[in-house]
Amino acid sequence: MAIPSPSIALLPSLLTMANAGCGLLAISKAIDALAAGAGSPTYHHLLASACWLIVLALVFDALDGKVARMTNTSSEMGAQLDSFADCITFGVAPAMVAKTMLEAEGLYHPRLNFLAVACFTLLAVIRLARFNLTTEPGEEHHRFFQGLPSPAAAGTLVATMLMILSLGGGIEGSGSEATAVGRGLAFIPESARMGIVTFLEHSVLALLPILGFLMVSQVRYGHAMAKAAKERGSSQTLIKWTVLALVLYLVPVPFLFILGYFYVGRGLVGALRRKGQGPDPLRKVG
Repeated sequence: MAIPSPSIALLPSLLTMANAGCGLLAISKAIDALAAGAGSPTYHHLLASACWLIVLALVFDALDGKVARMTNTSSEMGAQLDSFADCITFGVAPAMVAKTMLEAEGLYHPRLNFLAVACFTLLAVIRLARFNLTTEPGEEHHRFFQGLPSPAAAGTLVATMLMILSLGGGIEGSGSEATAVGRGLAFIPESARMGIVTFLEHSVLALLPILGFLMVSQVRYGHAMAKAAKERGSSQTLIKWTVLALVLYLVPVPFLFILGYFYVGRGLVGALRRKGQGPDPLRKVG
């Protein structure tokens, strides 16, 4: 067996540190947005930047484990480092961005906001600790997750906040500089858009504990990267990923919003279907 070069062996850890760096920068952007205030012209862009940094961290998180297995550089140190990075980026950062939005918009009491944020973050910590204790090496043990993965929980929360910012018109531009989503929003009456924004803003408070408890639940969720690796080489798979990439490029916020809730909902629907069918014969990871 060939021994990986030091530079290759370091690559997964560098991706993990990039994940953690995105989380820290997202927290910094959220603090700046809160300092600017909801009435500031920079508020929406700072908050959107914090959300997109967490989305970027999702990419790094998806790559680090895959690269480690491809280069045969998986290690206990790498696994622990990944969990600590995920704790920052997918446990603390999205909760802080959500608290910033709730506080800046004057929604609910600060103590209630903190309780919701603490619920999400602390349950994410428990979820990651359980993952470290129950996961096993090897691709065959990475087909399913027990409980909602913390990156998916963070992604769904962030996608909701991006949708709020998008519908509110703060990040889609205007006139000739409007994005495809911005041009589409022009056809929706402002009263309807703001009604949806208000509903989503209030739903953030409930979403924090709901996603938190899903992370520590027994609901089984599929491993997207493992499924993608299994389907590689197929022309249909290539077409599917090409179409998804184009949609992501044209309408990124609605795409991520729908994708997040589809993934969360699919796991819940699957759990309901399996209810009463006896013990699950499939292997699961934490």
